[in-house]
Amino acid sequence: MKQLINILKKENLSIASIESLTGGLFASELVKVAGASEVFLGSIVSYANSVKKDLLNIDQTTIDKYGVVSEEIAVLMANNGSQLLKSDVTLAFTGNAGPATLENKGLGLVFTCIKIKDKNYTYTDKLLGSRNQIRKEVINLAKTRLIELLKEKGE
Repeated sequence: MKQLINILKKENLSIASIESLTGGLFASELVKVAGASEVFLGSIVSYANSVKKDLLNIDQTTIDKYGVVSEEIAVLMANNGSQLLKSDVTLAFTGNAGPATLENKGLGLVFTCIKIKDKNYTYTDKLLGSRNQIRKEVINLAKTRLIELLKEKGE
């Protein structure tokens, strides 16, 4: 996370996270690093559908159409969350870490949206492992992907 924070500082970008299955893990890992306060604005843990609807303004019709474990919901979480927190970079995580399946979608199915300014980058992963292994793995994947995206933009 230190490398990510350093790149964000260098590029003068703020970051926020909108987290469902990760339950605030990305934010927690980020703030372990000294200097995170220079770039990190905050996090919304939208674990319950009511938070997705009431705070992130994702309507029930959209949830019914796609399910909360979907790319569409990850994108809406990132877009609406970035508006609320006014962040340059926003990461949104939704998925099924188990142990039970959700919406008849596979265990370990995870959707991540990385929003940088007005551009969304979406990722679908099928991860293996325990509930916490899946949560940690998606955080690490997102961090690595974001670093690569920011390096590409900085070149």
